[in-house]
Amino acid sequence: MVKKFIKKFYVGLILIFLYAPIFILIGLSFNKSKSRAKWGGFTLHWYKELFQNQSIMNALYTTLIIALLSALIATLIGTAASLAISNMKKTPRAILVAITNIPMLNADIVTGISLMLLFVAMRFTLGFSSVLISHITFNIPYVILSVMPKIKQLNPHTYEAALDLGASPIYAFFKVILPDIFPGVLTGFFLAFTMSLDDFVITHFTKGPQINTLSTKIYTEVRKGIKPEIYALSTLMFIAVLLLLILINRRNAEKK
Repeated sequence: MVKKFIKKFYVGLILIFLYAPIFILIGLSFNKSKSRAKWGGFTLHWYKELFQNQSIMNALYTTLIIALLSALIATLIGTAASLAISNMKKTPRAILVAITNIPMLNADIVTGISLMLLFVAMRFTLGFSSVLISHITFNIPYVILSVMPKIKQLNPHTYEAALDLGASPIYAFFKVILPDIFPGVLTGFFLAFTMSLDDFVITHFTKGPQINTLSTKIYTEVRKGIKPEIYALSTLMFIAVLLLLILINRRNAEKK
Protein backbone atom coordinates (compact mmCIF):
# COMPACT_ATOMS: atom_id res chain seq x y z
CA MET A 1 0.00 0.00 0.00
CA VAL A 2 2.79 2.39 0.96
CA LYS A 3 4.76 1.48 -2.19
CA LYS A 4 1.74 2.19 -4.41
CA PHE A 5 1.24 5.55 -2.70
CA ILE A 6 4.92 6.48 -3.16
CA LYS A 7 4.78 5.49 -6.85
CA LYS A 8 1.63 7.56 -7.46
CA PHE A 9 3.06 10.49 -5.50
CA TYR A 10 6.30 10.33 -7.51
CA VAL A 11 4.42 10.25 -10.85
CA GLY A 12 2.16 13.08 -9.69
CA LEU A 13 5.20 15.16 -8.70
CA ILE A 14 6.75 14.66 -12.14
CA LEU A 15 3.48 15.70 -13.85
CA ILE A 16 3.26 18.80 -11.68
CA PHE A 17 6.81 19.87 -12.60
CA LEU A 18 6.07 19.20 -16.28
CA TYR A 19 2.70 20.92 -16.60
CA ALA A 20 2.57 23.54 -13.82
CA PRO A 21 4.52 26.12 -15.92
CA ILE A 22 2.14 25.55 -18.85
CA PHE A 23 -0.95 26.04 -16.69
CA ILE A 24 0.60 29.19 -15.18
CA LEU A 25 1.22 30.50 -18.70
CA ILE A 26 -2.41 29.73 -19.66
CA GLY A 27 -3.60 31.56 -16.55
CA LEU A 28 -1.47 34.60 -17.39
CA SER A 29 -3.01 34.75 -20.87
CA PHE A 30 -6.38 35.50 -19.19
CA ASN A 31 -4.97 37.92 -16.62
CA LYS A 32 -6.20 41.49 -17.08
CA SER A 33 -3.09 42.84 -15.38
CA LYS A 34 0.24 42.91 -17.20
CA SER A 35 1.99 42.00 -13.96
CA ARG A 36 2.76 38.31 -13.47
CA ALA A 37 2.55 38.75 -9.70
CA LYS A 38 -0.93 40.27 -9.60
CA TRP A 39 -4.30 38.91 -10.75
CA GLY A 40 -6.29 41.74 -12.30
CA GLY A 41 -9.36 39.74 -13.31
CA PHE A 42 -10.41 37.55 -16.22
CA THR A 43 -10.12 38.96 -19.74
CA LEU A 44 -9.84 37.93 -23.40
CA HIS A 45 -8.21 41.23 -24.28
CA TRP A 46 -4.76 39.72 -24.95
CA TYR A 47 -6.20 37.29 -27.49
CA LYS A 48 -7.74 40.21 -29.35
CA GLU A 49 -4.44 42.09 -29.17
CA LEU A 50 -2.60 39.01 -30.45
CA PHE A 51 -4.47 38.95 -33.76
CA GLN A 52 -3.97 42.70 -34.13
CA ASN A 53 -0.21 42.51 -33.47
CA GLN A 54 1.24 42.42 -36.99
CA SER A 55 4.81 41.57 -35.96
CA ILE A 56 3.76 38.47 -33.99
CA MET A 57 1.38 37.30 -36.72
CA ASN A 58 4.13 37.74 -39.34
CA ALA A 59 6.52 35.71 -37.17
CA LEU A 60 3.87 32.98 -36.76
CA TYR A 61 3.19 32.91 -40.50
CA THR A 62 6.92 32.69 -41.31
CA THR A 63 7.42 29.93 -38.73
CA LEU A 64 4.57 27.80 -40.09
CA ILE A 65 5.62 28.26 -43.73
CA ILE A 66 9.26 27.34 -42.99
CA ALA A 67 8.24 24.38 -40.81
CA LEU A 68 5.81 23.04 -43.43
CA LEU A 69 8.12 23.49 -46.43
CA SER A 70 11.20 22.15 -44.65
CA ALA A 71 9.27 19.13 -43.34
CA LEU A 72 7.87 18.31 -46.80
CA ILE A 73 11.20 18.67 -48.61
CA ALA A 74 13.13 16.85 -45.86
CA THR A 75 10.57 14.02 -45.94
CA LEU A 76 10.98 13.58 -49.70
CA ILE A 77 14.79 13.67 -49.54
CA GLY A 78 14.96 11.57 -46.38
CA THR A 79 12.64 8.87 -47.77
CA ALA A 80 14.64 8.63 -51.01
CA ALA A 81 17.89 8.51 -49.01
CA SER A 82 16.50 5.77 -46.76
CA LEU A 83 15.62 3.60 -49.76
CA ALA A 84 19.09 4.17 -51.25
CA ILE A 85 20.88 3.39 -47.97
CA SER A 86 18.83 0.23 -47.40
CA ASN A 87 19.91 -1.12 -50.80
CA MET A 88 23.61 -0.66 -50.08
CA LYS A 89 26.02 -3.29 -48.85
CA LYS A 90 26.54 -3.75 -45.13
CA THR A 91 29.72 -1.67 -44.66
CA PRO A 92 28.71 1.43 -46.71
CA ARG A 93 25.26 1.29 -45.10
CA ALA A 94 26.74 1.25 -41.58
CA ILE A 95 29.03 4.18 -42.45
CA LEU A 96 26.17 6.30 -43.86
CA VAL A 97 23.91 5.53 -40.90
CA ALA A 98 26.71 6.64 -38.55
CA ILE A 99 27.18 9.85 -40.58
CA THR A 100 23.42 10.45 -40.41
CA ASN A 101 23.56 10.28 -36.61
CA ILE A 102 26.23 12.99 -36.35
CA PRO A 103 23.94 16.03 -36.92
CA MET A 104 21.51 14.67 -34.30
CA LEU A 105 24.27 14.25 -31.71
CA ASN A 106 25.94 17.54 -32.62
CA ALA A 107 25.19 20.64 -30.56
CA ASP A 108 22.75 22.98 -32.31
CA ILE A 109 25.12 25.90 -31.88
CA VAL A 110 27.84 24.04 -33.85
CA THR A 111 25.39 23.31 -36.67
CA GLY A 112 24.09 26.88 -36.65
CA ILE A 113 27.53 28.53 -36.76
CA SER A 114 28.84 26.13 -39.42
CA LEU A 115 25.83 26.78 -41.66
CA MET A 116 26.15 30.52 -41.15
CA LEU A 117 29.86 30.39 -42.12
CA LEU A 118 28.96 28.32 -45.18
CA PHE A 119 26.35 30.84 -46.33
CA VAL A 120 28.76 33.75 -45.74
CA ALA A 121 31.57 31.98 -47.63
CA MET A 122 29.19 31.34 -50.56
CA ARG A 123 28.04 35.01 -50.41
CA PHE A 124 24.51 33.74 -49.86
CA THR A 125 22.15 36.41 -48.51
CA LEU A 126 20.87 35.47 -45.06
CA GLY A 127 17.08 35.49 -44.97
CA PHE A 128 14.10 33.24 -45.60
CA SER A 129 15.97 30.97 -48.04
CA SER A 130 18.96 30.43 -45.72
CA VAL A 131 16.67 29.51 -42.80
CA LEU A 132 14.67 27.13 -45.01
CA ILE A 133 17.82 25.38 -46.29
CA SER A 134 19.16 25.11 -42.73
CA HIS A 135 15.92 23.56 -41.46
CA ILE A 136 15.84 21.07 -44.33
CA THR A 137 19.46 20.14 -43.55
CA PHE A 138 18.92 19.31 -39.88
CA ASN A 139 15.51 17.68 -40.49
CA ILE A 140 16.72 15.08 -43.02
CA PRO A 141 18.46 12.81 -40.43
CA TYR A 142 15.25 12.62 -38.34
CA VAL A 143 13.29 11.51 -41.40
CA ILE A 144 15.89 8.91 -42.37
CA LEU A 145 15.95 7.40 -38.89
CA SER A 146 12.12 7.28 -38.86
CA VAL A 147 11.80 5.60 -42.28
CA MET A 148 14.71 3.13 -42.06
CA PRO A 149 13.10 0.81 -39.48
CA LYS A 150 9.98 0.50 -41.66
CA ILE A 151 12.09 -0.37 -44.70
CA LYS A 152 13.81 -3.13 -42.70
CA GLN A 153 10.38 -4.65 -42.00
CA LEU A 154 9.52 -4.84 -45.71
CA ASN A 155 9.27 -8.13 -47.53
CA PRO A 156 11.62 -7.63 -50.53
CA HIS A 157 9.85 -10.31 -52.55
CA THR A 158 6.60 -8.29 -52.83
CA TYR A 159 8.32 -5.57 -54.86
CA GLU A 160 10.00 -8.14 -57.09
CA ALA A 161 6.66 -9.93 -57.56
CA ALA A 162 5.02 -6.66 -58.63
CA LEU A 163 7.75 -6.14 -61.24
CA ASP A 164 7.38 -9.71 -62.48
CA LEU A 165 3.64 -9.14 -62.91
CA GLY A 166 4.33 -6.23 -65.27
CA ALA A 167 4.25 -3.23 -62.94
CA SER A 168 6.69 -0.41 -63.65
CA PRO A 169 9.22 0.43 -60.88
CA ILE A 170 7.41 3.72 -60.09
CA TYR A 171 3.97 2.06 -60.00
CA ALA A 172 5.32 -0.78 -57.83
CA PHE A 173 6.88 1.74 -55.44
CA PHE A 174 3.65 3.71 -54.95
CA LYS A 175 1.42 0.62 -54.71
CA VAL A 176 3.68 -1.81 -52.82
CA ILE A 177 6.52 -0.03 -51.00
CA LEU A 178 5.01 3.31 -50.01
CA PRO A 179 1.87 1.95 -48.24
CA ASP A 180 4.08 -0.24 -46.02
CA ILE A 181 6.56 2.48 -45.07
CA PHE A 182 3.98 5.30 -44.92
CA PRO A 183 3.68 5.24 -41.07
CA GLY A 184 7.44 5.85 -40.86
CA VAL A 185 7.23 8.59 -43.51
CA LEU A 186 4.39 10.27 -41.60
CA THR A 187 6.29 10.00 -38.33
CA GLY A 188 9.36 11.55 -39.98
CA PHE A 189 7.25 14.39 -41.40
CA PHE A 190 5.66 15.27 -38.04
CA LEU A 191 9.03 14.99 -36.28
CA ALA A 192 10.64 17.28 -38.85
CA PHE A 193 7.74 19.74 -38.59
CA THR A 194 8.00 19.80 -34.79
CA MET A 195 11.80 20.22 -34.80
CA SER A 196 11.54 23.07 -37.30
CA LEU A 197 8.74 24.75 -35.36
CA ASP A 198 10.73 24.52 -32.12
CA ASP A 199 14.19 25.51 -33.39
CA PHE A 200 15.85 28.68 -32.15
CA VAL A 201 19.66 28.34 -32.20
CA ILE A 202 20.11 27.40 -35.88
CA THR A 203 17.49 29.94 -36.96
CA HIS A 204 19.17 32.66 -34.89
CA PHE A 205 22.49 32.18 -36.70
CA THR A 206 21.15 31.74 -40.24
CA LYS A 207 18.35 34.31 -40.44
CA GLY A 208 18.73 37.83 -41.75
CA PRO A 209 17.56 40.99 -39.97
CA GLN A 210 14.47 41.21 -42.20
CA ILE A 211 12.68 38.07 -40.94
CA ASN A 212 11.67 36.64 -37.57
CA THR A 213 10.32 33.27 -36.50
CA LEU A 214 8.36 32.78 -33.30
CA SER A 215 11.42 31.57 -31.40
CA THR A 216 13.58 34.54 -32.39
CA LYS A 217 10.66 36.94 -31.85
CA ILE A 218 10.08 35.64 -28.33
CA TYR A 219 13.83 35.86 -27.63
CA THR A 220 13.73 39.52 -28.65
CA GLU A 221 10.65 40.11 -26.49
CA VAL A 222 12.31 38.51 -23.44
CA ARG A 223 15.07 41.14 -23.49
CA LYS A 224 12.49 43.96 -23.59
CA GLY A 225 9.84 42.25 -21.45
CA ILE A 226 7.40 39.59 -22.63
CA LYS A 227 4.05 40.92 -23.82
CA PRO A 228 0.89 39.14 -22.65
CA GLU A 229 0.06 38.46 -26.31
CA ILE A 230 2.87 35.87 -26.28
CA TYR A 231 1.09 34.05 -23.44
CA ALA A 232 -2.10 33.99 -25.53
CA LEU A 233 -0.23 32.66 -28.57
CA SER A 234 1.49 29.94 -26.52
CA THR A 235 -1.87 28.91 -25.05
CA LEU A 236 -3.45 28.58 -28.50
CA MET A 237 -0.49 26.52 -29.75
CA PHE A 238 -0.69 24.22 -26.71
CA ILE A 239 -4.43 23.67 -27.21
CA ALA A 240 -3.93 23.00 -30.94
CA VAL A 241 -1.25 20.37 -30.24
CA LEU A 242 -3.38 18.80 -27.49
CA LEU A 243 -6.41 18.50 -29.79
CA LEU A 244 -4.24 17.02 -32.54
CA LEU A 245 -2.87 14.39 -30.14
CA ILE A 246 -6.38 13.51 -28.95
CA LEU A 247 -7.62 13.09 -32.54
CA ILE A 248 -4.63 10.93 -33.52
CA ASN A 249 -4.98 8.72 -30.43
CA ARG A 250 -8.73 8.29 -31.00
CA ARG A 251 -8.11 7.34 -34.62
CA ASN A 252 -5.49 4.78 -33.62
CA ALA A 253 -7.80 3.36 -30.96
CA GLU A 254 -10.63 2.98 -33.50
CA LYS A 255 -8.32 1.12 -35.90
CA LYS A 256 -7.43 -1.38 -33.18
